Amino acid sequence: MTTKPQIMVVEDEPEISRFLESALEARGYNVTLADNGKIALKISAAQPPDLLILDLGLPDMDGKAVIKSLREWSRMPIIVLSARDQEDEKVAALEMGADDYLTKPFGTAELMARITVALRHASRREAPAEMTYSFGDIVVDLAKRHVALKGEEVHLTPTEYSLLAALVRKAGQVVTQAELLQEVWGRDSLDHDHYLRIYIQKLRQKLGDNPLKPRFIYTEPGIGYRLSEEEA
Repeated sequence: MTTKPQIMVVEDEPEISRFLESALEARGYNVTLADNGKIALKISAAQPPDLLILDLGLPDMDGKAVIKSLREWSRMPIIVLSARDQEDEKVAALEMGADDYLTKPFGTAELMARITVALRHASRREAPAEMTYSFGDIVVDLAKRHVALKGEEVHLTPTEYSLLAALVRKAGQVVTQAELLQEVWGRDSLDHDHYLRIYIQKLRQKLGDNPLKPRFIYTEPGIGYRLSEEEA
């Protein structure tokens, strides 16, 4: 018998908390509620949930501090749900270690889709490196460093491949510009975001992805990029 995923909702507004609890339980999840950061951290340490839905505006501490504390020992998926819509808040939460970010008001269907992606990604974290990822007509074999489009090999430069691999490893999640720059070009390149624009454009061209109507690589303005996890 498959165990239902356990989701913790950290939200101090009772109406939203009850709504989320009802919506999640209706989709087969077990739900734990916490109305402040200290309770969330205490429960997480005793019984770690499979995924955390976190409001940033908590009464006792900033939600980003909760993320920072959890990331000292846990890799559980964290989806931030907040009324704060400033780009710098989103970037800060993601760089602290959040896996995704939704701004209130949000659509239930979108939240459920993000949860599905986050749980799927978490299940892959311990998967062997030889895993092959498929997106539409594209197949990426990380072990062989091989990329194919409609069965034909796509010739990527080492930098293009490193960028694509970084996106693939976090497929379905937002990867911030800083994360990509550091992983692909190193810590000294954090101010050179033009590198990303150039190489994302090159990748899209080689993968046949239209930047105006992308199927694979999506731009999160001011934040970073997201690779579609919609598999073939």
